[in-house]
Amino acid sequence: MRDIWDSATLWSTLARQLTGDEEKMVSHIEFLVEEPSMEAALNELLPRLLGKITFTIHCYQGKNGLLTYLPQRLRGYAAWLPDDWRIIVVIDRDDDDCLELKHKLDNMVATSGMRNKSTSLAKNWQVASRLAIEELEAWYFGDWSAVCAAYPRVTASIPLRARYRDPDAIAGGTWEALERILQRAGYFHSGLRKIEAARAIAVHWEPSRNTSHSFQTFCRCLHDIAEASLHGAC
Repeated sequence: MRDIWDSATLWSTLARQLTGDEEKMVSHIEFLVEEPSMEAALNELLPRLLGKITFTIHCYQGKNGLLTYLPQRLRGYAAWLPDDWRIIVVIDRDDDDCLELKHKLDNMVATSGMRNKSTSLAKNWQVASRLAIEELEAWYFGDWSAVCAAYPRVTASIPLRARYRDPDAIAGGTWEALERILQRAGYFHSGLRKIEAARAIAVHWEPSRNTSHSFQTFCRCLHDIAEASLHGAC
């Protein structure tokens, strides 16, 4: 798949932009996530994307927990966040309307007084929110080769089936679908262990081949940090 991460050259360019000597480089990113499995997956992925940029992942007790505490957390950040830090909120859409959830998050950012990446005129943004549609497991279906690498008995042709061709539009719940597929292949007989699966699959992720639009949007946010830094607007 040709997208923002479509070659080794772009990976190298991103690393140089994020870790080079340009002024006003981003030095740290705070990630706010709703569940331990997302934290586990990002801990495998982010070091490869961010190079020397440091990051911290703050995990909440589910989506409701994140949405409940996010306004307070953002107000706290607004009082002290360094100019070269960024905040990225990663949350599952689940059954919510995508636009309504995004609008709710944008309102929380606006109320806190922080600068939102979603505001088209905003410069030197501080907060970006990214939706995993519909769940983290959609990102696994987007890179099925990673799933097969982690669990070799799984059928490799799953993405060719009509119901799985769009990872962000799998009916009936993506984690339930993943659990069924893994169980049929002889894994997780007693139920999907999400954190274990996240670590096992994410270590094999290759962003260039991931067909999930929401995953690519998440990666594009990191690319935007690099581009803004390169032009001194971060």
